[in-house]
Amino acid sequence: MTTDTKDGNSDLDPLGQNLVKIEELTQRLVTALSKKGMPNPDLEAPGPDLMMKASAAYMADLMENPSHLIEQQVAYWGKALKHFVDAQSQLAHGKLEPPKDKGPSDPRFTSPLWDTNPYFNFVKQQYLINSAAVQDAVSQVEGLDARDRRRLEYFSRQIVDMFCPTNFLSTNPEALERALETEGQSLVDGLENLVRDIEANHGELLVTLADQSAFEVGGNIATTPGAVVFRNRMFELIQYAPTTEQVHKTPLLIFPPWINKFYIMDLKPQNSLIKWIVDQGFTLFVVSWVNPDADYADVGIEDYIQEGYLTAIEEVKRRTEQKSINVVGYCIAGTTLAMTLALLKKRGDKSVKSATFFTTLTDFADQGEFSVFLTDDFVDGIERQVKAAGYLDSYFMSRTFSYLRANDLIYRPAIRSYMMGEAPPAFDLLFWNGDSTNLPAKMAVQYLRQLCQDNQFATTGIELLGERLHISDVDVPLTAIACETDHIAAWKASYDGIAQMGSSKKSFILSQSGHIAGIVNPPSKKKYGHYTNPDMGLTADDWRDGADFHEGTWWPRWGSWLAKRSGAKQPARALGDSGETPLAPAPGTYVKATPNL
Repeated sequence: MTTDTKDGNSDLDPLGQNLVKIEELTQRLVTALSKKGMPNPDLEAPGPDLMMKASAAYMADLMENPSHLIEQQVAYWGKALKHFVDAQSQLAHGKLEPPKDKGPSDPRFTSPLWDTNPYFNFVKQQYLINSAAVQDAVSQVEGLDARDRRRLEYFSRQIVDMFCPTNFLSTNPEALERALETEGQSLVDGLENLVRDIEANHGELLVTLADQSAFEVGGNIATTPGAVVFRNRMFELIQYAPTTEQVHKTPLLIFPPWINKFYIMDLKPQNSLIKWIVDQGFTLFVVSWVNPDADYADVGIEDYIQEGYLTAIEEVKRRTEQKSINVVGYCIAGTTLAMTLALLKKRGDKSVKSATFFTTLTDFADQGEFSVFLTDDFVDGIERQVKAAGYLDSYFMSRTFSYLRANDLIYRPAIRSYMMGEAPPAFDLLFWNGDSTNLPAKMAVQYLRQLCQDNQFATTGIELLGERLHISDVDVPLTAIACETDHIAAWKASYDGIAQMGSSKKSFILSQSGHIAGIVNPPSKKKYGHYTNPDMGLTADDWRDGADFHEGTWWPRWGSWLAKRSGAKQPARALGDSGETPLAPAPGTYVKATPNL
């Protein structure tokens, strides 16, 4: 059946060759897994206190109201038994077909076989019955406070989602069909993808969401012309080349989050916020943060303010010969911008003319979906992790954000890659999403303890750089853009923070869509609209109820707001006008650098 050759398997049939390949990949997999470091159990699951509280509450309810348990069990067994009897009845009558009622629709079960094949339909419907029973039981547990209830519901849902039949080869009809069609090649390709991901993450499993070879930062993404005009240990300052003959007198400086990289605002010309701003006649500077390693262990929020924000503001003022500038802060950079503005207020410094906040939390009373990871069990674990390493590895942040949308960012990509054997898509947004950064040890703990847990900036005030800074100290003219379905910075929480700021000239825009798509929403797309309401004295719900809806992006509305605060037009500032030689072309070197870990 085969002929011996130099490599010993080249004359095997395709299936035989694939079996040999699987054996080779399995050996690579074992080697890759052996490189995995010792896991930190505190970061792998919630602490035992949650299980103890939930068990105690469940038992107390059982003792006081045994009918609750009986009702739940009767309802579950009734549905499960009916489902089984219906299937048995079909078989007894010699009908190998699914029931007429295919069950509720679910985006995870898109293959027609889930409805047309009796086996797969039975598996699907039984899973949906089981998952509904678990979620119903969890929702009826009494005696838990709101935070513990949210945690119990979240982690229960994670377990239920993990056991979805689509996540297992033997119960995934699409994966089985593909394996048969390709004579096992899809499984070989899938195993190769799995091994590649584990090797790339030093023994940890993190699904690759985008084709890493399809993009090059500065090559086909982040290509808006500009130059690095200043650099220190914290950031590179990029000035973008003008595209108009005249520009507004007052320059604009954007502070992007340092949890990810700034080029989310410059993926490609068609959706680049950076290019759009330059095209509107603004002199634009953008900060590109360093990706820290253990040498930055002692860098705290105060260092980001002093060596980052204040230094960048002074550099832009000096280079443009202006006494004040306009600024933007995105996400965590918006939070830190608010503290910087409070510090400038304390010091009587008028360097900032107006501020814009993108998807920013400044009052952490409501932490939204992220709150399940902000209890002491996880934060204590992070504190021990960063104390040992000197930084919070980007792996932990990527994994955490992915689990907030596990079906979209973990299970579906894993199925496509590992079961179907598909290559990751060439998708610029997902490429950026995977290009994440580390956080300095001190800064990570400060942010989690003083802001997320203690909410000091909105309550007692946070002590930084010799001053007690409070949200009410932010008094410059400002506007904020939040996103309706943002699962990281919930729009109502963002609104509540802005409403507490001391500025008498503030406005709020609510964009449709989420944390990224609601911001990166170019006019040409005509995709997501936005809401406005000038009355900032209302609650978030009342503000939304009374808001006017506008078709299309908020960019032009914000551009008009910014232009009114940017002075008259003057001849455009060319790169190098300050007389200093640029240090590097945009997007700079920090955005491409790999930290020395």
